[in-house]
Amino acid sequence: MSATTGSAKGGFLGWIDARFPLSRMWNEHVGEYYAPKNFNFWYYFGSLAVFVLVNQILTGIWLTMNYTPDAELAFSSVEYIMRDVQWGWLIRYLHSTGASMFFAVVYLHMFRALLYGSYKKPRELLWVFGMLIYLVLMAEAFMGYLLPWGQMSFWGAKVITSLFGAIPVIGPDLVQWIRGDFTISGVTLNRFFALHVVALPMVLLLLVVAHILALHEVGSNNPDGVDIKKNKDASGVPKDGIRFHPYYTTKDLVGLVVFLIVFLSIVFFAPTFGGLFLEKPNFQPADPLQTPEHIAPVWYFTAFYSILRSIPDKLTGVIAMGAAIFVLFFLPWIDRGPVRSIRYRGLSYRIALFTFAANFIFLSYLGVKPPSMMILGIEASSWAYYAMLLYFGYFAFLFIYTAFGLERTKPVPQRVTE
Repeated sequence: MSATTGSAKGGFLGWIDARFPLSRMWNEHVGEYYAPKNFNFWYYFGSLAVFVLVNQILTGIWLTMNYTPDAELAFSSVEYIMRDVQWGWLIRYLHSTGASMFFAVVYLHMFRALLYGSYKKPRELLWVFGMLIYLVLMAEAFMGYLLPWGQMSFWGAKVITSLFGAIPVIGPDLVQWIRGDFTISGVTLNRFFALHVVALPMVLLLLVVAHILALHEVGSNNPDGVDIKKNKDASGVPKDGIRFHPYYTTKDLVGLVVFLIVFLSIVFFAPTFGGLFLEKPNFQPADPLQTPEHIAPVWYFTAFYSILRSIPDKLTGVIAMGAAIFVLFFLPWIDRGPVRSIRYRGLSYRIALFTFAANFIFLSYLGVKPPSMMILGIEASSWAYYAMLLYFGYFAFLFIYTAFGLERTKPVPQRVTE
């Protein structure tokens, strides 16, 4: 049989399949992948995260075509993109708004995992991969935040990198190594540009692939927390499962349309989003001699920034901020409860989870405000300290509540419910 006629399947697809497992990959991960039939709207955010990732990569590539990673030219090159490059303003706003929307869908995706116990056995590694994605995403966003070389970019990077100086013995050398210079300079800009454009996206893509492979190996969780692989028909198909394609690919399109309406409304009508997505000082070129009145990171970092500022001692604050992120990695082993879904968990767990989520939003709000600002007669920094205690208290409560059998759960059904 000639190369033009293909393999036993025939045609061009058969020719490819004889040399590359294209059809097998499609069937394993999309066409014949069975997902629980009771997915609700919370399950939109995983596919939306993939969509925003593609948006960030494509718009990022186009931005690099006209961006100049030079301390003298970076800010003016961004202005050139905004003013003179055809549709440059749109590409820049798609990218800057996309960064915030990326974190928004990731936070909602993580909250869904907390709601339905998607981090519990056998999905511990899936959760760890997800947390690594979150960590790399934070690094990617931080590196990209410096690139416009505006006032907030410069001073925000200066403040954040200086935190590593609090580490005993190696701190000062570590700060110099991260910056590539004694202070934030053009060397730092070039270094962060290389990491933002090449190194971190490669790591991020590898982790996303690992996350999806781990998901499809153990199977998707569902709002009931029931393992659909335990109930199969004679042909080995889960009784409570349906093919991901075409059912969920079609359903995800509905979520994508709604998301695009919100996303593009922000892009066209409120790209700065009141200073939360693009701060006003960042429309001014970086000036090492003029400090902004109030330095704060972008909204998706502010919860952890609040924890950092709530502790006067710099080293202790850095440790608390790092612990607030890394404690999430150990959630599968902190939560010892036998039930996955919040539908069948105890009332105390439900109250604790929603209190934790509200507290995280409150920490994020405090992070964008000056620490000396008064709220109900109490300084914002004091509120942040109490909120930090509540943040870590959630994990302490969760371990005690589940490890010592204090939780009273409801019976979990054998089959998924509609």
